[in-house]
Amino acid sequence: MRYLLIFLPMLFLSSCIDIIDDLTLNNDGSGTLKYSINLSASKVKVNSILALDSFNNQKVPSIEEIKKTIREFQALLANEPGISNVKIDLNTVDFIVKFSCDFNHVNNLQKALKKTIAIMNEAPINPAHDGDWIVWDGTNVSRIIPGAIVEKSRNYQNTDLPLLKTGTYTSIGRYGRPIAKVTNVKCKLNPSKTATFLQVNAFELRNNNRLLENTVVLTPQR
Repeated sequence: MRYLLIFLPMLFLSSCIDIIDDLTLNNDGSGTLKYSINLSASKVKVNSILALDSFNNQKVPSIEEIKKTIREFQALLANEPGISNVKIDLNTVDFIVKFSCDFNHVNNLQKALKKTIAIMNEAPINPAHDGDWIVWDGTNVSRIIPGAIVEKSRNYQNTDLPLLKTGTYTSIGRYGRPIAKVTNVKCKLNPSKTATFLQVNAFELRNNNRLLENTVVLTPQR
């Protein structure tokens, strides 16, 4: 099981990739997380990798093995406290993965994801990666890139930099009341100031994971 979760990030980092994370956070800390990974622009390359026995010294899983892993991840996460409506869709023609789930509090979301990933990896979470990537105190929302993703992106020697340079990572936040300010100068707000939009180049993010760091300060709750 572990080799699948090692192989997939390598596949993502060797292709033209568009990632969107979309977080809806209500005033009580509940909400919805949506995450999509789009490799459609590199589907020919992805198919060529999947036809191999190994890639970068890692066993290449079959499509059926990937589907099985996704089903297991979905079932495990759905059983965690405070998590509901877990959905994962894998498009094996265009290689698009769409994930979504509801949570009763953002802290439970992070606990559930960490526990599920640890089970799927058949190993405990690395203490260096055990910090929170979303911090919410009722007024301030701080978001960073998880440490495990940062480490994998730095350690992997990408041989297709031109592909990665055309990819994007888009971070969207939706909130239950207006935004007073944000700390990332590239972050854009919608007209009603209840949502944020932050997009960076995938190659630049690989070299500087702080590009997506952002703290959103909401107006006082009435």
